[in-house]
Amino acid sequence: MATRSTIALEFADGTVQQVYCHWDGYLSNNGQILLRHYSDPFKLQRLIDLGAISSLGPEIGEKQDFDKRDTHNDNWSLIYARDRGEDLVKHKFKDYADYRANCQFEEYNYILRNVDGKTTWFVEFYGEFDGLLEQAIMDEQDRKAQEEMA
Repeated sequence: MATRSTIALEFADGTVQQVYCHWDGYLSNNGQILLRHYSDPFKLQRLIDLGAISSLGPEIGEKQDFDKRDTHNDNWSLIYARDRGEDLVKHKFKDYADYRANCQFEEYNYILRNVDGKTTWFVEFYGEFDGLLEQAIMDEQDRKAQEEMA
């Protein structure tokens, strides 16, 4: 079963673009990958420009045959338009308020924003948390460690 997510970028002019990602949207996968490999807004823009994502990898990668799973490079993102020939799908918003009011919400929603001159990842998931991605990952790791100790 998929854990769906969205990935968004707020540009310097205040506009926002968002794409859907079908698989592994949870913090310990997509959250970690985004934080570690897509904190550069220019790299994230290159990813978003490709449209909706099937599975996110640490690298954007190159075109691969969507249906030949055994030939996939596991480090590369699998993109619906590039790799399966589907329509390019991404959502554009005039500003952050428009994004919040009209974006596609999934189980996990990630956005890279420039706040007070610092590029920072934010996440909202299941309506329970809306804040810094790095903090959400640390909280989840602490919770799992406490569960293991119990």
